[in-house]
Amino acid sequence: MSPRPRIAIVIPVFNEEAVLPELFRRLDTIFASRPREEWITVFTNDGSRDRSGALLAARAAAVPGTRVLEFSRNFGHQSALAAGLAHAADADATVTMDADMQDPPELIPQLVDAWLGGAETVLAVRRSRQEAGLRRAGFEAFHAFFGRLTDFPIENNTGTFGLLNRAAVEAFNSLPEKHRFFPGLRAWIGFTHAEISYDRQERAAGQPAQTLRRLVRYALDGVFSFSYLPLRLLTYCGLCVALLGFTAGLYFVAKRLLGYETAVTGFTTLAILVLFLGGVQLIGIGVLGEYLGRVYDEVKRRPNYIIRRKTGCD
Repeated sequence: MSPRPRIAIVIPVFNEEAVLPELFRRLDTIFASRPREEWITVFTNDGSRDRSGALLAARAAAVPGTRVLEFSRNFGHQSALAAGLAHAADADATVTMDADMQDPPELIPQLVDAWLGGAETVLAVRRSRQEAGLRRAGFEAFHAFFGRLTDFPIENNTGTFGLLNRAAVEAFNSLPEKHRFFPGLRAWIGFTHAEISYDRQERAAGQPAQTLRRLVRYALDGVFSFSYLPLRLLTYCGLCVALLGFTAGLYFVAKRLLGYETAVTGFTTLAILVLFLGGVQLIGIGVLGEYLGRVYDEVKRRPNYIIRRKTGCD
């Protein structure tokens, strides 16, 4: 590491025209207060349809150290994050964050100080969050159960916000998978880490770019990429159903041998059994399909993203 550490900030952007001016102002305040570090910002324009691209281009032209990657279309938040990390590999440490400022940029100096203190990765752990309604309930349910589903420990209440040193970024960039769940991959690569606690804020302006559908898909990527538990549950369910069926068969055989009436009258019992077994089978097919679909995406070996234009990337 050079005497003047080089810090990169990777920020995916999708239709964030309303928040970018405030984000630029707050970042400039941080950079001015920390002249002992060299600062680089890597913005990934993930197919924005508003004026985000023009604002980023103006920023790159006016502020040295600004790099802008413009995708050919919208490839998704995780692909934008991966592209930014790939173009920040020359930094000594890299901060990852979203553009909406729910994760306050003012915490960046604390992340950097924890890294300078010896941590290889720094996790920003949420004490609280400002979302309400269905989104908040979904976030809380996911973080409550996700840690119990995964096959190795992943810190709860963490997201994109955090810091990786150069070795961790190189390790992350070497991962080839298509369906990415950033907190899980960050935990999987290892490295010693420190934690910074904070309260997640409301969006500075505008509407969330991540729709409920995208969040559900992101949660499923996390579960199916880091856990075999759904497959194990299907096995356990199959064993239980088989045991119940075997027990019921022995019961009716015993009744027949002992001379008791074995005829079953009525349609309800038969219908319930058929619907139950059919439902279990369909659930099993669905779970297998989720894993198989991800395998199919991996073997196609398509790139995670296509960059139309780069600005400020020498």
